[in-house]
Amino acid sequence: MLRALYDRVLLLAAHRHAGRWLALISFAESSIFPIPPDAMLLPMCLARPERAWRYAALCTLASVLGGIAGYALGYFLFEAVAQPVLAAYGHAQALESFRQWFERWGAAVILIKGLTPIPYKIVTIAAGAAAFDPWIFLLASIVTRGARFFLIAALLRRFGAPVRDFVEKRLTLVTSVAALGIIGGFAILKLL
Repeated sequence: MLRALYDRVLLLAAHRHAGRWLALISFAESSIFPIPPDAMLLPMCLARPERAWRYAALCTLASVLGGIAGYALGYFLFEAVAQPVLAAYGHAQALESFRQWFERWGAAVILIKGLTPIPYKIVTIAAGAAAFDPWIFLLASIVTRGARFFLIAALLRRFGAPVRDFVEKRLTLVTSVAALGIIGGFAILKLL
């Protein structure tokens, strides 16, 4: 079933309203939907490289707005809605771990998790349920989601189709390197 859904999302990348679908999937993936927007972003950037930045910006904006919705689910409707969503993804007990991570690491949790293929919806829901500072959550979400989508767009604009296979196979590596760069930058700024 998940593969069929993924294939359907991939087909939407060629739809005449692909931009709208990209925004909808980016929004939904941040709170409830299982397929990441990368499934559409990759082929759309390859097909129209001159629009790669627009697509990355659209993905970022919609993903952050979806993250706010996920945060609200966790904050206001954890037991009624968010807990069943987390349970459906096999993370029913994740809240306590995230609470501890947020207390210890703060925004770094969002920065790291928002770049990696770990479902971002888990981070957004858990941040709301843990009552993590909403402004820091918003800022970290903009940075991390923007970095992820603009990195993909930049790689596809620069290297084209060959990088798509590399990114699809090694998305964790690509985004982990970007996460280390962002965290390193914040650490350097904190030391200055």
